[in-house]
Amino acid sequence: MKTKTLLTALLFISIASFAQKSNIEKNLKMYTQVWDDIVNKGQIDLINDKNFDPNVVQLNDSGNIVGIADFKAYYQNFITGFSDVKFTVEDAFGQGNKIVKHWRFQGKHTGDFFGIPATGKIVNVEGVTI
Repeated sequence: MKTKTLLTALLFISIASFAQKSNIEKNLKMYTQVWDDIVNKGQIDLINDKNFDPNVVQLNDSGNIVGIADFKAYYQNFITGFSDVKFTVEDAFGQGNKIVKHWRFQGKHTGDFFGIPATGKIVNVEGVTI
């Protein structure tokens, strides 16, 4: 009887672990696709409460960006400030409801970017976001 109970418990843990891993992989794929569409394709309207928490926070040295509207306005600067944009997720992993991504942003500064006039310079920036 103990063996049967133990096997049932192990089976349940295995199924739960597989379901969580599958859900994390699905979330990573969706997250990567949404950012590809926003930055590379300029689909800024994908920054909405369907894809982001309504209380989303972007931490910055100049002050935190809080909420969908301000978050969208912040990223609009990247879309209007650069051409020949290439945004890639170099690596990403998740656990629970957290995702960590290593990203790279490349583009040519051809428009206003947070008040900085176009320079024509090519930028290549990478970072990590949680």
